[in-house]
Amino acid sequence: MTTGRDADPVRRSGLPAARLREIYRLMALARALDERAWILNRSGRVHFVISAQGHEGAEAGICAAVTPGRDWLLPYYRSMAAMLSFGMTPRELMLQQFGRADDPGSGGRQMPAHYGGAAYRIFSSSSPVGTQALHAAGIALAAKLRGEPQVAVVMMGEGASNQGDVHEALNFAGIHRLPMVLVVENNGYAISVPAEKQLAVRDLAVRAAGYNMPGVTVDGTDVLGCYLAMREAVARVLAGDGATFIEAKVTRLTGHSSDDQQTRYRTEDDLAEGRGRDPLPAFRDELRAAGLLDEATEASIAAEIRGLVDDATDFAEAAADPDPATLTRHVYAEPDDAGQLHPPGTRPLEPGRGGS
Repeated sequence: MTTGRDADPVRRSGLPAARLREIYRLMALARALDERAWILNRSGRVHFVISAQGHEGAEAGICAAVTPGRDWLLPYYRSMAAMLSFGMTPRELMLQQFGRADDPGSGGRQMPAHYGGAAYRIFSSSSPVGTQALHAAGIALAAKLRGEPQVAVVMMGEGASNQGDVHEALNFAGIHRLPMVLVVENNGYAISVPAEKQLAVRDLAVRAAGYNMPGVTVDGTDVLGCYLAMREAVARVLAGDGATFIEAKVTRLTGHSSDDQQTRYRTEDDLAEGRGRDPLPAFRDELRAAGLLDEATEASIAAEIRGLVDDATDFAEAAADPDPATLTRHVYAEPDDAGQLHPPGTRPLEPGRGGS
């Protein structure tokens, strides 16, 4: 775990003050979008939410060390801050939440929080957990064979990390020294199952030894600690030294999803301890104490975020639903306008109708 933090965030991270404020802004925007999604769900306007509250610090810090447009992201359902870091806009995230036709991930075919965006090098996620690790290994292998300096960043929860797909991907990445980083966001609960009933080890990162790669455990509420761990992992990848396993110990501030009542299986003391580890106010206070964030700047960021969230909500709510006539697209072979038959998933979509 990260200890002995330098009180000067600029000196500790090597990042300029403006970049640190942007990381805070991104975290606050992710939180605000997440909170709005819950309001929309409770008012019956979107049908499902799977929350990222408490995970923003780890994701924002980790993604600050990668290069959007060069690197690949293979997210999971709590990757809201990571999606913003890679360039997805609030409008696009809300289109996905509402399942609209212009959702860039799937054209409204995916569940909410099952992110994707080909234009951003964000690989579409799926409901079976852990499968994205195999996709990451494949992307990393392709980058290595092509001699392209890229990093495949794959994110998941600690429950997903127990799947066989993840073992296979890490074993393959270790053998072939692939340019891949696995980020496990360990919030202590796989839906309702606590970590001590899931895992035979306290720190998941010790598993990395079996794959001949470094395993790093970091406080997932320490934004800059996460950044530094990822910066080192990326440097290792780009030097040709292979993959890294990062475990970020985060806090889950909500239930598993909008269909879950976590008070049925978590004690009040446990919930209070989790709320005390919220990364958003912690990073805000860190910047305040260092003189990097004043009241005027914070108020300006908050006002901007309110406008962005309101705009994204209004835009997505007014957007068109998918055309029911396209329901079987990407499922069955279809002829194009010239009568040529295309296998599922290969027929081009019309403009503005998302990717396959």
